[in-house]
Amino acid sequence: MNVSQARENILNKIKKALNNSTPLPFPQVDNSSSVYQPSQQDLGLEFAQRFTNLQGKFVFCENYKELVSQLNLIVANNKWDKIYCREEGLRKTLAENQFNNYSHNDLASCDTAITTCEWLVARTGSIVMSAAQESGRTVSVYAPVHICIAHTSQLVYDVKDALLKAREKYAGNLPSLITFATGPSRTADIEKTLVVGIHGPKEVYVFLVDQ
Repeated sequence: MNVSQARENILNKIKKALNNSTPLPFPQVDNSSSVYQPSQQDLGLEFAQRFTNLQGKFVFCENYKELVSQLNLIVANNKWDKIYCREEGLRKTLAENQFNNYSHNDLASCDTAITTCEWLVARTGSIVMSAAQESGRTVSVYAPVHICIAHTSQLVYDVKDALLKAREKYAGNLPSLITFATGPSRTADIEKTLVVGIHGPKEVYVFLVDQ
């Protein structure tokens, strides 16, 4: 048998298989429903557990006054003096609560960057961000430490829920980038040794405000 005949035989077998498709083994399965069912515990608690298991640092705050108090303490303990924040609305809210330590204007040389987010995914401990935010694409990636300020109203259970929220919020005009950041940057590509902070921030904080 030459190459041409072998090729023809293979193509004929493919055509035959396509014309006589195998029936689904479980025709009653609902493929549209989620495999993961929401747990009975609070979404904030589930997010905190998942996020901290991924080496994230979680702080719950009852209000912005408590947030600023906790933030000032962490900044002082880590001796950060180059804090970057691009989002005007967030800067204003923090300033109203007596936090003004974000005068650094160079992302490349900052100690830490503060941003908001779109949503928090409880099941995976992920922060959802998009290019539509004032912070843009780069802030949460290039800073060595990322501090995310979020509200309890931004909690969703699964990735699917976050994507549905995005479609609702942006009404068919989705941002050019939607990012799911799950804990600090890490890789085990080199000799299977886990290294943190290679392709992004080495530390990630989430301050969750009850709002």
